[in-house]
Amino acid sequence: MHKFEMPQWAIDRVLERRGRLHAHENLDPPRTALIVVDLQNGFMVEEVAVAYVPAAVEIVPNVNRLAAAVRRTGGKVFWLKHTIDARSLDTWSSYLGMMTPATREGQLKNLAPGSRGHDLYPALDVKPEDEVVQKRRFSGFVQGSSDLPQRLRAQGYDTVLITGTVTNVCCESSARDAMMLNFRTVMVSDANAARSDEEHSATLATFYAVFGDVMDTSHILERLQAGAAGRIAAE
Repeated sequence: MHKFEMPQWAIDRVLERRGRLHAHENLDPPRTALIVVDLQNGFMVEEVAVAYVPAAVEIVPNVNRLAAAVRRTGGKVFWLKHTIDARSLDTWSSYLGMMTPATREGQLKNLAPGSRGHDLYPALDVKPEDEVVQKRRFSGFVQGSSDLPQRLRAQGYDTVLITGTVTNVCCESSARDAMMLNFRTVMVSDANAARSDEEHSATLATFYAVFGDVMDTSHILERLQAGAAGRIAAE
């Protein structure tokens, strides 16, 4: 798993701007959704990988723990699947056009619906009550990618916990856009995975300093439990 410690400059920036370390730690579990980004074979199984991220396999236990806690306390889990197929050659030509023919062919082969690469990694604890969402851009929240924002709002979710891979691409893009769309957004430091510690750390520090909150799995589990207990006490 990635070695990560929030740099002091980011902590200082947050304290100066917000006056506290965690802006979103008062979680209301029934209004909280876990967003799991691209934990698919196409990033986690080397023989079908379009971008192999070994650290993504290491975060699976934390993602499963978070998913169980979110469900137990009244929230919902959304599994995002990065999707590239023949129609993407037109609708996302600016991205696919930058690739070599071999790289582009690998994307089309291993991230198309029905391919092994497109499938969620089998060790993930996906439940029938969860929702699976295909996304067609790095971000799950940007226009033209998916209907995830509409699903969340229709079901009353205003807080999102971002997990998955790659930290500094699809996870970061989704997290930033979620914040821009007025969702309270938290990136989970030990439930995101990148291709290097440097990329992972740079994204989390920048996101924390400007865009939203960063917590680890244990902290979020504690805050979900506290939020659930607070609701019971208020009844």
